[in-house]
Amino acid sequence: MTQPPTPHNEPAADALWNGGWYRFARRLASPNFGPRPPQATVDLIVIHSISLPPGQYGGDEVQRLFTNTLDWNAHPYFQTIQGLEVSAHFYIRRNGELWQFVSCDERAWHAGSSHYRGRDNCNDDSIGIELEGLEGTPFDTAQYETLAGLCATLPQRYPIRHIAGHEHIAPGRKADPGAGFAWAALRQSLGWPTQCFPQDVA
Repeated sequence: MTQPPTPHNEPAADALWNGGWYRFARRLASPNFGPRPPQATVDLIVIHSISLPPGQYGGDEVQRLFTNTLDWNAHPYFQTIQGLEVSAHFYIRRNGELWQFVSCDERAWHAGSSHYRGRDNCNDDSIGIELEGLEGTPFDTAQYETLAGLCATLPQRYPIRHIAGHEHIAPGRKADPGAGFAWAALRQSLGWPTQCFPQDVA
């Protein structure tokens, strides 16, 4: 197995990025972001799952949540999260469609209170990827294909050395992406060594 590639500035890598924006993602800028701390090392990918309302797919509610335009009265569940201001860098639909809301050079609001590889506040030095889905249930093949391609691309620009689920960085508080996520398939697709993954999935 190989390590994630070392970040570089070759033209082939630069062609994939416009600053911290991935050229093959649909761009929809979120206001929910901020600067990363000085000297932050962006070496972690965090995998999440999300659907709004939970278990319902295909609408634009997640995009609206991340851009603060969700109609809180459109569904009873939305009343329970009213006023929430969150974001992720990326969002992968069930059909594999890739969206980006925050530049990877910036700090998105996806991790919350968290701790991993000896550090707190994982928002500071991670890239958050949301999968359209419900924690504990399976994800679609197209999502894994997009996710693997994105994860393989990120180390060309950022010093990625770790990948984990929200459940691993906020255990007891979060449970996504959950048992339905095929970590073994992702590991096989990426060819990264076991030390890049959480112990319980490696």
